[in-house]
Amino acid sequence: MDADYPATGSKLHACSQQPLFRVLHDRISLEIVVELGAAHHGLFASRLAKRASTIHWAIHMTALLILVILATGCIGCIFWFKRQKRSHLLNTALPEPQRVIVQQQVPLIRKLPPDLQDRLEGKISLLLDQVDFIGCDGLDVTDEMRLSIAAQACLLIVNSPSWYDHLRTILIYPGAFKSRQAQRNGYVLTERETIRTGESWARGPVVLSWTHAQRGAFNDHDGHNVVFHEFAHQLDDLSGRTDGIPALEKDQSFSGWVTVFAEAYKHHVQQVSHGRRTVIDTYGAEGPEEFFAVLVEVFFERPVELKHAEPALYDQLTTYFRLDPTTWA
Repeated sequence: MDADYPATGSKLHACSQQPLFRVLHDRISLEIVVELGAAHHGLFASRLAKRASTIHWAIHMTALLILVILATGCIGCIFWFKRQKRSHLLNTALPEPQRVIVQQQVPLIRKLPPDLQDRLEGKISLLLDQVDFIGCDGLDVTDEMRLSIAAQACLLIVNSPSWYDHLRTILIYPGAFKSRQAQRNGYVLTERETIRTGESWARGPVVLSWTHAQRGAFNDHDGHNVVFHEFAHQLDDLSGRTDGIPALEKDQSFSGWVTVFAEAYKHHVQQVSHGRRTVIDTYGAEGPEEFFAVLVEVFFERPVELKHAEPALYDQLTTYFRLDPTTWA
């Protein structure tokens, strides 16, 4: 009996371990399954979140792209309408009453060849649409004033691709007006008041005395025209600096202009310093920018004399303006 105890006891112990092992195995297996399920669920949730984020980003970028396309389209439409309007105005002839006013106010225009007169009318129409003419000191601006000034300004560029891109305002005084001008000498800044008949500011406005603008247009052979002078400054400024060197086209040599212009300016200053009068107004000796402006006046009103006195300079001007006033009847 005693000899059989250990054997019997060993069997009982083995039998009692099997249910416990199974319980532990099942519990561990369940925990593993739960953990794997949780891990799988977390991975799925993470992937779902990433996909949702990707979809959200795609929707956001699509909306942004649509807005960009719409904005670009709107801007494109604005520029298209502006180009269409500009093209229409450049091909618009003046009504007969306005044409009569222009030829009465600016007799020089009557000398233009017919094709240039057509171009001039289109450019006058464009400038009248672009610019506000404002009367100062109680002046009421009339159609005669607007048409006269616009015609003189556009005559300079009647056959040129240049345009007064930045000009939006022309101020008109009844006569000569007071202007304050600041001058700096080292650290000292002084301001003086001068009487002027015209002014031109970079990117506008242009300021004019109507009395002198009208007088300059009526007398088209004395070489003095305040509208030509001030709008020459506007053309000069298109290059970025008002220094007597306007924005030249590709077919005109920059070095050629500078060489001829510098020599002519130096000669003019010498003539003025010695008290000698020339076809070019003495005011041109004030600086290269003023020399260019008075040259423009003479080029249109006394072209034969300018060509005789300064042939190389005249050639540069004919290339720049694409005009030869000596051929006008």
